[in-house]
Amino acid sequence: MGNRGMEELIPLVNRLQDALSSVGQSCSLHLPQIAVVGGQSAGKSSVLENFVGRDFLPRGSGVVTRRPLILQLLSGNSEHGEFLHCKGKKFTDFDEIRKEIEVETCRVTGSNKGISPVPINLRIYSPHVLNLTLVDLPGITKVPVGDQPADIEYQIRDMIMQYICKENCLILAVTPANTDLANSDALKLAKDVDPQGQRTIGVITKLDLMDEGTDAREILENRLLPLRRGYIGVVNRSQKDIDGKKDIKAALLAEQKFFLSHPAYKHMAENMGTPYLQRILNQQLTNHIRDTLPAFRSHLQSQLLALNKEAEEYRQYSPDDPARRTKTMLQLVQRLAVDFEKLIEGSGDKVDTVNLSGGAKINRIFHERFPYELVKLESDERKLRQEINYAIRNIHGVRTGLFTPDMAFEAIVKKQVSRLKGPCTKFVDMVSQELLSTVHQCIGKLSSFPKLQEETERIVTTEIQEQESKCRDQIMLLIDIQLAYINTKHEDFIGFTNAQHAHNQNNKKNAAAMAGNQVIRKGWLTISNIGIMKGGAKEYWFILTAESLSWFKDDEEKEKKYMLPLDNLKLRDVEKGFMSSKFVFAIFNTELRNVYKDYKCLELACDSQEELDSWKASLLQAGVYPEKVTGNGAENFSDPQLERQVETIRNLVDSYMTIIYKTVKDLMPKTIMHLMINSVKEFISSELLAQLYALGECSALMDESPEQQKHREEVLCKHAALKEALTVIGKISTSTCTTPMPPPVDSSWIQPSSNALPKKSATSGKPVARGHAPSVPRVPAHTGPTAAQSVDGLQQPAGQPTRAPPSVPRRHPPPIPNVK
Repeated sequence: MGNRGMEELIPLVNRLQDALSSVGQSCSLHLPQIAVVGGQSAGKSSVLENFVGRDFLPRGSGVVTRRPLILQLLSGNSEHGEFLHCKGKKFTDFDEIRKEIEVETCRVTGSNKGISPVPINLRIYSPHVLNLTLVDLPGITKVPVGDQPADIEYQIRDMIMQYICKENCLILAVTPANTDLANSDALKLAKDVDPQGQRTIGVITKLDLMDEGTDAREILENRLLPLRRGYIGVVNRSQKDIDGKKDIKAALLAEQKFFLSHPAYKHMAENMGTPYLQRILNQQLTNHIRDTLPAFRSHLQSQLLALNKEAEEYRQYSPDDPARRTKTMLQLVQRLAVDFEKLIEGSGDKVDTVNLSGGAKINRIFHERFPYELVKLESDERKLRQEINYAIRNIHGVRTGLFTPDMAFEAIVKKQVSRLKGPCTKFVDMVSQELLSTVHQCIGKLSSFPKLQEETERIVTTEIQEQESKCRDQIMLLIDIQLAYINTKHEDFIGFTNAQHAHNQNNKKNAAAMAGNQVIRKGWLTISNIGIMKGGAKEYWFILTAESLSWFKDDEEKEKKYMLPLDNLKLRDVEKGFMSSKFVFAIFNTELRNVYKDYKCLELACDSQEELDSWKASLLQAGVYPEKVTGNGAENFSDPQLERQVETIRNLVDSYMTIIYKTVKDLMPKTIMHLMINSVKEFISSELLAQLYALGECSALMDESPEQQKHREEVLCKHAALKEALTVIGKISTSTCTTPMPPPVDSSWIQPSSNALPKKSATSGKPVARGHAPSVPRVPAHTGPTAAQSVDGLQQPAGQPTRAPPSVPRRHPPPIPNVK
């Protein structure tokens, strides 16, 4: 059995599990468990009751165990039970334990045979038990009853897999002796996750119910249908014994008498029965701990190191000390200012590689979203020429004008400049929203102190709104300044002399060409408007240059699918489909030519609105403009002189608005940066603390939330439990006696449940279509102390036999029997 120190480890780690369970499994240190697996009414619950020596489990027909029961047996002087959900309450009446299990089961699953994977934790202290941790799982059933779903079999299998696929779980495969062992569901599931048989122990029940003249001697001797760890036979109470309230102690004596008196079993009676099974399981559990002890100690130490800093802070924190409260508030506000500045200005410290920070998002607004909004603002050619036409004619009135009126130019320019107010206001709103989001992200770290968080959020939000208002007024002032005086002497303005020779559209194209064939953007896009007959929507790797848009099979850029020149291409929005999660835009040719093969337009889809806006901005940079910025559509004028005047004014407006757009694109980000972003940053770092003090409620602001109080207590409790565990483990001798692993056996007689394929129905001759069972939960690789990990994620200690990994294939539904 090993030394006493090893025996003391089991109850210690059980206490540790309780200390950690209320923390939400943030530090999973599960002791190796024994999962009891078997078919419905195989006798699993009876085996557990025999261990305890008491009737305490619900009984009945059908699925009785409807939630996993984690049963921790601990040797003690008194005999009582404790539930984790009823902390502090001791159950000395085992009938009350049964009723509590039934009530707690119905609370989660309902009263009509429903099931749930949420476990019930029960701890039983008794002088008649050995230290064990067992999990009683629902029996495998085939036919749903009551409120059970149609896929009840697969749900139960998946629930069982959650436990037995872990390397730290020993599998107790319970099979009745009066059924065909080769078709045992328990052994099939065990074979799925433990193909080498290193964790599987066979248990044969109901040996006393076998047909007369038959026995299970060859199976129990492990000669017929062998398992690596062999089988142990037990005899449980019959239903008649249970109804007659037969004492379990008497049943154990009857079990011993059965094995000693039966001619087929008496030679191995000392290796049969419930007491022997209990000793073997205790030994295996102890051995498993011994095998994993070095890695287990290392795992405990890593958890302790991760908690040291936080536990030290909480240990020094005194909630009722005013000086400590003031110091904590000062530190929190300083940290808030530093975090905000890092998110806005950028930092090489702890760079987020998953999401864009507030500063990066504002940069996109400055240089992608705002320029795109300005381009969308540009009027289409036909409408602009018509406005110029009407302006010239209205200025001349009844007279016939001989010269091009400059008043028409000024009127059109002022109208164009006035329209900038919309995009500029939207620009301020977008930056303000990002600032608020960034502030909320930083203030979220104050959640331990709800009042402080609320007041800080209110003060900073108010400041942002005030600065936003000032910034909006300043931007409106800048636009009004542009309206106040039209400077036709600007050095970049073409003037009337050169107006007729200027072609702004060509200038834009030439500017793009000057950049050469440089790459503007790369990324994945889906061509979404290709019909199913031609392959359907596919994702490709796109490369946008100043001259073309190309796409490749993948990002290795070896297999080019197509190259599309950007000449005469325009961009338009496409409405998002009803069932689609993609964001779509379209590219088309203004001369109505096919863009790609026999397609008039190319619909390209991406995964987010941000990505869509970024692609639009990149296409804009390459000279592909939105649809309403059309080509050289012209008004058909009957008067040639009027036509020349319109063309002159048109070129003058283009030239002057180009100057305005450059000025606005340059000044708007600078104005917002100065009046909003820098002001808010300065306010948080220098004024926020003073305003919080001015409230006069510093002590009340630092009241902890109930959740924070609980978290602080749990961290300190967890830290103490980890230190205690390491102290005890340090005293344990690693030379504990152990039983060597039995040699491998040929277990090919067990057909894994994953190989069971649907057979053909005798009536139809066609395969019966049934869905797959849920995939087997995988045990993640050890990457750190995460919620999904447990001891099975630990490394195997050096010098120990290499265990086969839990390679679990995808389970298919069991075969459907042929219809006779």
